Amino acid sequence: MNRYVVLLRGVNVGRAKRIAMADLRALLSDLGYEDVRTHLNSGNAVVSATRTSPERVATRVQRALADRHGLEVGCVARSGDQLRATIAGLPWPERATAGAKLLAHFLSADPDPALLEAHDPRSLDPGRIALGERVMYQWCPDGVLAAPPASAWLEKQTGVVATGRNWNTVTKLAAMLDA
Repeated sequence: MNRYVVLLRGVNVGRAKRIAMADLRALLSDLGYEDVRTHLNSGNAVVSATRTSPERVATRVQRALADRHGLEVGCVARSGDQLRATIAGLPWPERATAGAKLLAHFLSADPDPALLEAHDPRSLDPGRIALGERVMYQWCPDGVLAAPPASAWLEKQTGVVATGRNWNTVTKLAAMLDA
C-alpha cells in the first residue's frame, strides 16, 4: 500500500469552490482510497492506494469532484517519496525558518522548458524563488500577502496547474504520511 498526498487548488477560499472536508473524505473513500485523512479546510488529504501513480490519483480526484460536486478545480498529488524529496530539496533551509512565510507551489507537470526559459518565475523575486522537481519554492520574508503571486503567474505563463502550501502544512502532511 502506497501513501499519497492530494492537494486541491483553490477550494474553500472565499465563497466559490466550497467542499466540506467530510465530503472530500467520503469522495476519496468512494474512489477506493483507504486510510483517508484531511488536514485543515483547504483541500489537503492523505490517502493509501495500491497499483496507481500520483498522476492517476490526481486525475481521478479531479474528475470525481467535477462529476459529483460540480467543482472544477486543479488537483496535484504526490507520493510520500516525492513529498519527502520536496522537503529535502529546500534551497534555503538556513534562512527560510518561518514556515508560514515559506511556500511550496506543487506543479501538476514539468513546465515546457521553452516556456520556462521565456517566463522564468525566479525573475519575479530574485533570490526568493527557486525551482525544484515539479515544485517552485518561494521565500516570503515580508509575509505571503506582500510576495508576488508566483503560483498564478506560473500557471498563466506555462499552463501547468500550481497549488501552493506553506511549509507548516507541507511538513504536517509529511508527518501524516507516516502516521
